[in-house]
Amino acid sequence: MTPERKERLLSVLNKRQNDITVVLENVFDPHNISAVMRTCDAVGIQDIFILNTKIPRHKKWGVKSSSSAAKWLTIHQYTDAAECFTELRKRYSKILTTHLSSDAVSLHRINFSESIALVFGNEHSGVSDEIRAMADGNFIIPQFGIIKSLNISVACAVTVYEAMRQKELAGHYKKGKLSEQSFNQLLNEWGFKEEDLE
Repeated sequence: MTPERKERLLSVLNKRQNDITVVLENVFDPHNISAVMRTCDAVGIQDIFILNTKIPRHKKWGVKSSSSAAKWLTIHQYTDAAECFTELRKRYSKILTTHLSSDAVSLHRINFSESIALVFGNEHSGVSDEIRAMADGNFIIPQFGIIKSLNISVACAVTVYEAMRQKELAGHYKKGKLSEQSFNQLLNEWGFKEEDLE
């Protein structure tokens, strides 16, 4: 491994955020999932949860739309909503879904300096009633046009870049946030050998 490659990968790992995740519920199109992965990698989100309760488990992603982002992320796939939420509750203090409702808060009113999981629903019906009932609340992306929805990958990008803006202002990217165990595990998964770290 070249010194430049080593430096780049270590820099990326030191900016990974362990207190924010994206959850995709029954998203059909693997290219949408891959586009979300690419965006998550860009803002330092390491873990992504994919919940498929109505469609088969995904076996591959859209390579072109992800630019191979999947290999740099930790992807958790679930077919049981309760199991998925049990794990989310262990890791994150708040779970919000994207849903246009009377009690939904604006994206810009979310405090992204707190630990949070963001749930995005499928391309046709959005987040299911079951998942909304299990979450802590809903949020919306402010819009002023006729059409009141965005493509899922666009909605996710808008949301996590707002999260990145807030987290950057709060200094979250200035210090490593991964545990030593997680850091070393990812080093191993990313192909580091002991001699690379000397």
